[in-house]
Amino acid sequence: MPSTQPPAAPAVALDLSSDVTTLTAAICDIESVSQDEAPLADAIEAALRPLTHLEVVRDGNTVVARTSLGRDERVVLAGHIDTVPLTGVPNLPTRQADGVLWGRGTVDMKGGVAVMLRVAAEVSEPDRDLTFLFYECEEIDGRFNGLARLAETSPELLAADFAVLLEPTDGAIEGGCKGTLRVDVVTTGVAAHSARPWKGHNAIHDAGAVLGRLTAYEAETITVDGLDYHEALQAVGISGGIAGNVIPDRCTVTVNYRYAPDKDTEAAFAHVRQVFDGFDVTLADAADGARPGLHLPAAQAFVEALGVPVNAKEGWTDVARFTALGVPAVNFGPGDPNLAHMDDEACPVEQYVAAEAALLRWLG
Repeated sequence: MPSTQPPAAPAVALDLSSDVTTLTAAICDIESVSQDEAPLADAIEAALRPLTHLEVVRDGNTVVARTSLGRDERVVLAGHIDTVPLTGVPNLPTRQADGVLWGRGTVDMKGGVAVMLRVAAEVSEPDRDLTFLFYECEEIDGRFNGLARLAETSPELLAADFAVLLEPTDGAIEGGCKGTLRVDVVTTGVAAHSARPWKGHNAIHDAGAVLGRLTAYEAETITVDGLDYHEALQAVGISGGIAGNVIPDRCTVTVNYRYAPDKDTEAAFAHVRQVFDGFDVTLADAADGARPGLHLPAAQAFVEALGVPVNAKEGWTDVARFTALGVPAVNFGPGDPNLAHMDDEACPVEQYVAAEAALLRWLG
C-alpha cells in the first residue's frame, strides 16, 4: 500500500518559493539516475507535505499529490524524476550562463518537474482538481516504471479527465505518440566449413534480401486527428555466425517499426509481416501509441489557453499509459527533446518561465 506517513527530513531541501529556474537547478543537482531516485523523491515529498491543500501519497520512489475540491474536472500533471546516467563529461552540478541552464536533467525532464512543483505551491484553489504525479524509472525497462506500477496497483490515483506529461517539447504541445514494435526477421541456411562453402548455405548472405526490402520501403505519413505522424521502418541490429571458419546457418535482422496511432500492435505487426513476406518474422516487443484526442473538450481548453504550436509526438512517451487508462493526454514541457541525454544537455531558462506561466494561465 502507498504510504501517507510523513517522510524523514531529506538530505537536501527544495524551496518551492524560489523561481522556477533556481528550483530546476536544485532538482537537477540532486542526482537521480534510474533506480537511485530516493533522495529526490524524499525532497519532493518533504516539500509537498506542508501544502495543506494537497493529499500526498508515496509509493516506492513515486510521489502523488492531489487536491480534493469537488471540481467538475480533474487533470493530471505528470513527470518522471529519474535521468539517464552521468558520463565522463561533467554533467553536474548545473551551471547557468547567457540565459541557459546546463546539466543532466535540464531538458529531460527536471524543468518539467520544477514547473509542476511551482504550480502545486502556487495554485491552492484551481478551477479543476489537480493530481501531481512524480514517478520513478521512466528511462529504463518498463517493468520498473512508477507510472506503470500505479496503473496496476492504484489506478484510482491516476483517474482523471485529462493529463499533461511535462516531457520536453521545446515549448509546443505534442499530441499523442507513435507506437513502437520490434521484430526479428530470421534467415536460415546450412552450416559448413568456410573452406568448403558449397557444402552449406550462408544465412547471412540471405539477409541481403531483408535489407533490400528495408532500403526500398517508403514509410507513410499518416494524419490522425489533424496531426501528421511520420512512420519509420528501420534495421536496428543484425547478428549471425558462430565462428570465423563456419558458414552461418542462421542470421537475425532486428527491425523497429514506429507506427502512427491509427493502428494497434496487431495491425502494425500484420503490416511488418507483409513487408517481409516469405521470411520468418517474430514479434519481440511492442507498445501501442496514443491518439492525440485534441477534439475532446479538456484538450481543446488546454490548447486554447496555452496558444502555442501543436505538433504530433514522433516518439513514444508515457501518454500511451494514460490513454490505456482511458485518460486523454498530451506532452508539453520546457527543453528541446533533441538535446535529451546529450553530454551538453541544456535549456534556455526562458522556457521554464514560459511553461510555468502557461500552466498558471490554464489553471487560473
